[in-house]
Amino acid sequence: MAETAVTAEPDAGTTPAAIAARHGLTVAGARPGLGAYARQLWAYRHFISAYANARVIAQFSTAKLGRIWQVLTPITNALVYYLIFGIILKADGGEPNFIGYLCAGVFIFTFTSSVVTAGIQAISGNLGIIRALHFPRASLPLALAMVQFQHLVASMLVLAGIMLVTGEPLTFEWLLVLPALLLQSVFNAGLALAMARLGAKLTDLRQVMPFILRTWMYASAVLYPVTLFKDHLPPWAADLLELNPLLVYIELMRHAMMSEVSLSSPIGQIWALAAGWALLVGAGGFIYFWRGEQEYGRG
Repeated sequence: MAETAVTAEPDAGTTPAAIAARHGLTVAGARPGLGAYARQLWAYRHFISAYANARVIAQFSTAKLGRIWQVLTPITNALVYYLIFGIILKADGGEPNFIGYLCAGVFIFTFTSSVVTAGIQAISGNLGIIRALHFPRASLPLALAMVQFQHLVASMLVLAGIMLVTGEPLTFEWLLVLPALLLQSVFNAGLALAMARLGAKLTDLRQVMPFILRTWMYASAVLYPVTLFKDHLPPWAADLLELNPLLVYIELMRHAMMSEVSLSSPIGQIWALAAGWALLVGAGGFIYFWRGEQEYGRG
């Protein structure tokens, strides 16, 4: 008569999961909770700052003029764009101070576009350090965003000089530059985080992004008055472009530093849009990047 084999059920306390829990073991490379991840980033704030400063120094280490290029670069860009759009094409559209109008658009757009370009390579361009060291990976895109913020500080000094030279009065409204830049910086940080994850997954994004950024620049009224949108586009398209976050941040800067300037919307609505975009992209980009934390550097 055949015997029936009886398989004993394993003791719940001896399973690998139970043993790991009893001894405080966790899965290697597991993604921490969102709050814990934020606390890790705060603990690495000195690393982020030091890494950003090192990148800035390295960028100009081979140039004879060194960090003076932080000032010369925005001045050169402004002169080139003014020569083409202000003098040759005469695209001022009746703006009283087209030089200041143009420079504000160029400098603010460059801040965000540079963050996007750097963010795409934040993970894919640093695989060596990612695979060698354990640290919150969001440190890298945030450090690169901080690099561009340092460049912006130099650009803002240049922009202030341009505004004064072209006849703009120094008023208390210039203080609005600070909250405007704070909101844009939060927006840029979220954008850098989102681009870092996308760049790690889509290797061809780096090749496509220059075309996207060029289109974004034309849609942000950087090089010509924003009034041209309503003059040459259907009402629905002009209304849609008024929601463009870069146009929003550019207009905040122009309104703060210029006494007479054309705006696409009432200034209160522009401030509300700026805060909304900062919250949406800042928080959304952070969460999106965090969800892929365990993937970076593998494969």
